[in-house]
Amino acid sequence: MCGVVGIAGKSPVNQMLFDALTMLQHRGQDAAGIVTCQDGRLFLRKDTGMVRDVFHTRHMRALQGNYGIGHVRYPTAGSSSSAEAQPFYVNSPYGITLAHNGNLTNAAEIHDDLFTTDLRHMNTDSDSEVLLNVFAHELQKRAKLTPSAEDVFHVVSRVHERCKGGYAVVAMITGQGLVGFRDPNGIRPLIYGSRETENGMEYIIASESVAITALGFKVERDIAPGEAIYITADGVMSTKQCAVAPEYRPCIFEYVYFARPDATIDGISVYKARLKMGEKLAQKILREWGDEHDIDVVIPIPDTSRTSALELANTLGVKFREGFMKNRYIGRTFIMPGQQLRKKSVRQKLNPVELEFQGKNVLLVDDSIVRGTTCNEIIQMARDAGAKKVFFASAAPMVKYPNVYGIDMPAKSELIASERSVEEIREIIGADRLIFQDLEDLKSAVRTKKVPELQDFDCSVFDGKYVAGGIDAEYLAALERKRNDSAKNEKPAYIDVNIDAASVDLTGVREE
Repeated sequence: MCGVVGIAGKSPVNQMLFDALTMLQHRGQDAAGIVTCQDGRLFLRKDTGMVRDVFHTRHMRALQGNYGIGHVRYPTAGSSSSAEAQPFYVNSPYGITLAHNGNLTNAAEIHDDLFTTDLRHMNTDSDSEVLLNVFAHELQKRAKLTPSAEDVFHVVSRVHERCKGGYAVVAMITGQGLVGFRDPNGIRPLIYGSRETENGMEYIIASESVAITALGFKVERDIAPGEAIYITADGVMSTKQCAVAPEYRPCIFEYVYFARPDATIDGISVYKARLKMGEKLAQKILREWGDEHDIDVVIPIPDTSRTSALELANTLGVKFREGFMKNRYIGRTFIMPGQQLRKKSVRQKLNPVELEFQGKNVLLVDDSIVRGTTCNEIIQMARDAGAKKVFFASAAPMVKYPNVYGIDMPAKSELIASERSVEEIREIIGADRLIFQDLEDLKSAVRTKKVPELQDFDCSVFDGKYVAGGIDAEYLAALERKRNDSAKNEKPAYIDVNIDAASVDLTGVREE
């Protein structure tokens, strides 16, 4: 999962891009990058690390210009390397930079076509670089000194024809304008906003609404599946549907885990969706465990499960308590390679408040269970803190299948629920009782009457139905080889450099 932002401003955008990326930091902590444009020159800074570590004062001063895009990343393919940090750049035509959230499921096929037919070179294993070269090649075929909005929209339509999977993109065409577009199923989120200034209208495109409102922009609306938005260098904005027969199928896991609770995605409040998840899960507990559920206290596993756990406790009529204090300087554990690293990280990340556990029957609530490694550690921590019984509830259904659209869920063999029953999982994680959300209840929790056209979602991690198609056993086997822990520990084969805005333009990248 990644976060993207693009701003077409009337004044320098470096600080705004930085602030937007900090609001999207939860979407990726592996790498960050910003590129800006002024007088036809590009200024780039990107590196591995969190936003606050990548950008220092000297970098910010060098990021000149009123147009720019930014990216925060964690890798779903390839490796954790500054060479794969985004935005990516190609010099022809015009000079194009691109930032991408998602994953192309036919990237390998396109990569071969780009090399053998389009005669384009790529330097990394990133599908984002593949997408950039498709966009650049199709734009170059238009052979225009100054491309029109219709030219850009035609190019996006060709991207939709050639690229399969889930993707939300912001791209900057040097000296021409800013473009954003979304895959025909709307799997990955993208939203835009605007604000009037004394110098004219400014526009922003971002992964989540929080990055827009935090900067003082007004949210206009979500970019529709298959739609593109183009803002010229003169500040003229236009939109167009560029896909044939688009369908609304956003990733439901955005609402379960990834998005900030104060975000609104596709017109749906993430906070309200998580409240309903807790209510639905409580109703299932009452159905299956009965009124005599024997729960003394409900404790969330921070942070994303807190909203669901609170409403679950209210519905059950039991106490809600904060039983774990979180160290916020430890990264997300389910994307960390290696079981030992994950186990160590959990102990560093959470510390129990023993008073809330001693002598009680505790229901721990998490947003989901992926590998089960962290669940086992947390349940043991609760027992060590004095809990009499430890029950466990997942606000999401059983995760049985890998994600292919931009979430770095592990290989199928590493998913604890892939071939196991609820009882088998309960024994492995060491809980006295275990319960999962039903998929139909999850869908019902996310749906809203305010968005009647949004009735279904990409739920592939739960039901194995990949909405963009083209996923078979051979593809999943290749994905397994790429995503298992040993593959992630391999070093990249290409040169790894830090790219600094002090290089001024992208023809003179220097190593730090």
